[in-house]
Amino acid sequence: MVETQNGDLKRPLLINGRALTAEQQQKSDKRIRQFVRNPATLRKSLNEKNQDAARSQRLLKMLPDAFHFNYGERRDDLIQLNFAPNPSFHPPTHEAEVFHAMEGSVWVNSKEARVEEITGHLIHEVKFGGGLLGHLNKGGTFDVKQAEVARGYWEMTLLKVQMKGKALFFKTIGVQQNYSRSDFRQVPDDLTLAQAADILRHSNAAVRPTAVTVREVVCAAIDNRPGRCQAGSLHGRRIL
Repeated sequence: MVETQNGDLKRPLLINGRALTAEQQQKSDKRIRQFVRNPATLRKSLNEKNQDAARSQRLLKMLPDAFHFNYGERRDDLIQLNFAPNPSFHPPTHEAEVFHAMEGSVWVNSKEARVEEITGHLIHEVKFGGGLLGHLNKGGTFDVKQAEVARGYWEMTLLKVQMKGKALFFKTIGVQQNYSRSDFRQVPDDLTLAQAADILRHSNAAVRPTAVTVREVVCAAIDNRPGRCQAGSLHGRRIL
């Protein structure tokens, strides 16, 4: 995957753990060429990505009001803050309801003033519309990590989610996601889609990037973007 100002250009190298067939490679190359010629779809995806990031930021800004905190462990520059719901807080959205129903820990890098990890679990069932619109079961968990992948540039590197519940008309919700990214390399901010496509064509076949995107009601870690990055390894799903 390579990030550009028009959106993220992606090329799978493995599907279900297997190398692409000749037909799958042709379809992938054709899709990339279409994005290069007509980037409107990529821009739409980028807009959705930015909206997701904005929602995540709004949730994170609720942290001081939505939870009570106490100090936990300390590991060098990392400080653990344990959190539990503040009963006086009233969630304004369904996403905030899920957020507020969790307790867990935040690991803060005191030197960089950055959140490096958030882990949590649902301490009670979350009902939407009094349960008529659906619910999430008690016990669901999530783990989000981010790291400095280049000087001053932080990216999410891990996301694990395990949640179950029911949606409208008793449809079962099963969110089991394992999303990780590594081998980041910085690319120019003004990288064109054609240049990004060229990077993907010449990428090392030993690297295993695949990418799927899904939206659910879980918050992601803080995401600041002073530059663009190329993820050498990306697999799983991104939420929020």
